[in-house]
Amino acid sequence: MADHTSPLESSHLLSPDIPMLTSPPPPPHPPNIVNGDGPQQVILVQVNPGESFTIQRDDGQFQCITGTFLLYTHPPHGRAAFAHRDERASKTYERLQKKLKERQGTGGGGGGGMALSKDSPPPSPQKSRGTPPSGGDLQNGLGGKGAEEQAQPSTAVTALGKSPERGKETESGALQERLNSICKPVVTDIQARGVSLSWVAPSRTEGDDEPKEGEEDPAEPSFTYEVSVSYSGKDGKYKSAYSDVELSATLQDLRPATDYHVRVQAMCNCLQGIPSEPVSFTTLSCEPDKPSPPRKASGTKSSLVLQWKAPCDNGSKIQNYILQWDEGKGTDTFEQCYYGPQKQYRLTKLSTASRYSFRLAAKNDMGVSEFSEVVHIMTSCSVPAPPLSPELIQSGVTWLCVRWYRPAGSPKEDEISYVLEMEEEGSGYGFQASYDGDDLSHTVRNLHRSTTYRFRVVAYNAEGKSNPSGVSEFTTAPDRPGCPCRLAVKGKPHPTSFRLTWDPPKDNGGSDVTKYVAELSEGFSGCSWNQVYSGSAVECVCDGLSPGCSYQARVHCISAGGESPLTEPLQVQTPPVPPGPCQPPRVIGKPKAREVQLRWAPPLVDGGSAVSSYSVEMFAPQMEEGREVYQGSEVDCTVGSLLPGRTYGFRLRAANKAGYGPFSERSEVTTGPGAPEACRPPHVTCKSPTCAVISWETPSCNGAAVSEYRLEWGAAEGSMQMCYTGAALSHEMRGLLPATNYFCRVQAVNVAGVGPFSDAVLCQTPCSVPAPVSNVHALRESEMRVEGCRTTERGVDEDDDEDEEDEQARPLLYSPSTCLGLRWEAPCDHGSEITSYLIDLGERQPILTGPVTKYIIQNLQPDTTYRIRIQALNILGAGPCSHTFKLKTKPLPPLPPRLECTASSHQTLRFKWGEGPAKAQPTDSLQYHLQMEDKSGRFISLYKGPCHTHKVQRLNESTSYAFRIQAFNEAGEGPFSTVYTFTTPRSPPAPLKAPRVERVDESCEVSWETLPPMKGDPVIYCLQSMQGNSEFKQIYKGSATSYQLPNLSSSTEYRFRVCAIRQCQDAPEIIGPYSSTVILLPPRVDSPGVSGTTGSKAAEAQKPKRSMTDEQFSFLIIALLAVTSILIAVAIQYFVIE
Repeated sequence: MADHTSPLESSHLLSPDIPMLTSPPPPPHPPNIVNGDGPQQVILVQVNPGESFTIQRDDGQFQCITGTFLLYTHPPHGRAAFAHRDERASKTYERLQKKLKERQGTGGGGGGGMALSKDSPPPSPQKSRGTPPSGGDLQNGLGGKGAEEQAQPSTAVTALGKSPERGKETESGALQERLNSICKPVVTDIQARGVSLSWVAPSRTEGDDEPKEGEEDPAEPSFTYEVSVSYSGKDGKYKSAYSDVELSATLQDLRPATDYHVRVQAMCNCLQGIPSEPVSFTTLSCEPDKPSPPRKASGTKSSLVLQWKAPCDNGSKIQNYILQWDEGKGTDTFEQCYYGPQKQYRLTKLSTASRYSFRLAAKNDMGVSEFSEVVHIMTSCSVPAPPLSPELIQSGVTWLCVRWYRPAGSPKEDEISYVLEMEEEGSGYGFQASYDGDDLSHTVRNLHRSTTYRFRVVAYNAEGKSNPSGVSEFTTAPDRPGCPCRLAVKGKPHPTSFRLTWDPPKDNGGSDVTKYVAELSEGFSGCSWNQVYSGSAVECVCDGLSPGCSYQARVHCISAGGESPLTEPLQVQTPPVPPGPCQPPRVIGKPKAREVQLRWAPPLVDGGSAVSSYSVEMFAPQMEEGREVYQGSEVDCTVGSLLPGRTYGFRLRAANKAGYGPFSERSEVTTGPGAPEACRPPHVTCKSPTCAVISWETPSCNGAAVSEYRLEWGAAEGSMQMCYTGAALSHEMRGLLPATNYFCRVQAVNVAGVGPFSDAVLCQTPCSVPAPVSNVHALRESEMRVEGCRTTERGVDEDDDEDEEDEQARPLLYSPSTCLGLRWEAPCDHGSEITSYLIDLGERQPILTGPVTKYIIQNLQPDTTYRIRIQALNILGAGPCSHTFKLKTKPLPPLPPRLECTASSHQTLRFKWGEGPAKAQPTDSLQYHLQMEDKSGRFISLYKGPCHTHKVQRLNESTSYAFRIQAFNEAGEGPFSTVYTFTTPRSPPAPLKAPRVERVDESCEVSWETLPPMKGDPVIYCLQSMQGNSEFKQIYKGSATSYQLPNLSSSTEYRFRVCAIRQCQDAPEIIGPYSSTVILLPPRVDSPGVSGTTGSKAAEAQKPKRSMTDEQFSFLIIALLAVTSILIAVAIQYFVIE
């Protein structure tokens, strides 16, 4: 902690600044906490919020404590062990007394022990092991009396009271705050591979309500704790190591001499608290890990060299290794043969071909590790004797399995390896090694078939090789032959047979072929194969087949080496034959008047190929020859174009790939009655422009009387609709449109059906007066142009410059105050062209126009409403009037205001007009348009808006400009004002830079910059001087750019400034602004006591010094401030931040 208070003494415990609860009156059986050292006394101490105090532990160290905690005093030692608690001591005295009484009554028991309540956690795992830490050991500031001593008082304090019932949200928030307030865990016992931890249950917050008198304490919630460990730093990744309801835990399987960080997190129901602050600890060092067994590096008949690797030292450097052996006795008794820091050792004077057992252990300052696994190592033997000749186990086509035996007389401990050598007969390469290893058998592969090979074996060990064994000869077996070649069909396949032929295999496997076997399978699936031939010939006949079927054939051969592989299946297709005769076709349903629907079944015999098409022939009445009426793959057809009530004959035949089969027997079919024939085109007579009469004649009825007629009428031939149904031969159409083309047609109906329509007839109704005018609307102001004027279209979003250039290109518009523009759509003329329109204005005389659809009514009254309707006329008369609509003229536009110039300069002019504020108001409807005349005499736009002032910039000096203004509002644009002329004044000279001053003896020379003439006007200069604190006085005025001021006072300070003056030819002079002031300081005088100066130094001291200008002085101050800021920043960086 940053702040520490003085250790807690008796005076601090009695101080009135620190509140403390007095001990409750002792019950008949005081509840003492026993941990093996005797009873303890419990003292509850509370520290004010924001304060802390320090207590001295048993080990002499001090710890700073804040909040509320419990002290456990031990009479034998006289010092207190404590457990940190929450800040609730000021309200818990009565509740603690009540709890102690309840425990006294329900705990029962002897020995003065306190019985744990149902809410108390079970004993610590550290206590359950029976190894409590000593009373003097402390870890992280807590006494080491075991986790049980801390768990029991903790339960007694945290279960003292329960909050009253609140809302679910309040209880959840309080519980969450309680879970977040858990303290960091305490490390009580650190070992090399384990550690014991304990912690305190989350305490109630200060805001929890106390139970009222007579009310029971609320139930203490059940907490679950999760302990997580990190060995990669405080902010590293944590891994859960414990999760239970206990207030203590023992973590095992830790790494020795490793830094760990542990934190605890409380959970209750579905809520999860914030993890506590982590506690760091370092596990102790221990003995090294169990090493790996030693290995044999090299060896001879009487010596062995062993090597091993260093195990993990577990925090303490390995100092020595302990190597033990059984001295070759084969017992479990080991003796030490080496002790030292080296990682290898050489043993000598050993027995030949003997086995020795070894094990290894490592030692450091913490102890000796476990011994490694026992390893057995052999010493070398003498050269082995020659083995016996190899034997054949089994032979194959390309391999031989050979075995041999261990040389006679060789010890079992001797590690003997073998080399199998092989020689191929007739190769000329001699014996070549084909195997080298410890096995007593080997399969030699990749050999040639039916070939003799010679084998011998050589045995060897670490001492050398033996002589070769006797030679054995073995022969490989013959291979099975290859499959026959060029399997094909000889000749052309017949519908029921075909001939197969093939060639002998190219490779017979080393023996002659004795038999060929041919197999046949129907179809392309190849699921079932039947043998059709077996013999020595290279061809066979496959008969008894079905026409038009697919077959697969394959062949294989047999020799002494076995059966050859099967050939690839050969696909053979037998040719089909034409199909057999079909059954006669039959009629489907009742025969119709002009068509018959026939259906038939496929033939019983398809000839080996699927039926691809059918052919139906029809025999008309009294006709001997038939004609084909259908050809296709379907099994039904519809024969049309027949005559009603006639008898027809039909026959059928089927076809496949082989051709058509025979015809079936003939079947007779009689057609039924038919619908009437088509009527002749009807006759149309127009009675008026809106009425016509249609009449028609009776058609041929085809054996059944016509029951009704159907008339269709329409304006288009493709969209006619039914308008009449009945038995009459005429019909009258009303409600037609004049001068319109109509189409009509008629059809007859009888009991047999509906006859076809007649040809469509075109008729045209007579012409009539025009239809009423519709869609009348008023013209926009921009569309009310005067005919014959320029009409340049302009966009709304163009720039002001373009508006100025196109001002004269605007079209001349009619005034909306005295004119109204109308536009309408031309109505239907009903066959006669419209010659004129009549516009009715109510009280005024109607206006007659030409055949136009737009008209502008002039000479109307401003701000007046008119009721208007329009009527179209043609040579036949006037049509009906349109509906009446109202239009209103706008008021007259405003007059222009008076333009005034309120301020002017050589480049700007400020104007004001009208009465009102300078800035525009949101409700202003009156706006203004200000224009200026350019060099070409055109007026360009300067401003357009509701403001009453405007400033014109970028003007030339001493120049006259012409302006005019215009007002406009919703009624339109008013007339322009008269042209106003304003002239800009001349411009003053530019300001000069500060003059340069040089002291020369008792005078000074002042010089300044030169300005060029301004538009032909010469420029002169005025120099002013100020001596001391007096006023500036003019000392020079002229065209020169320097002036010498004589008779200067050696003790007076001078100030100089200069300005330019423009001399106008026809106007007074214009004085420009003065330059900045230059100061001339008096010369510095040396003290009279200095007598060692030479003449040259005195002359140098009398030289005039140039004084600084105001700009130079300002720059010097800024530079000093910048340097000071940098120094301050460096100091802050160095002393404060670092």
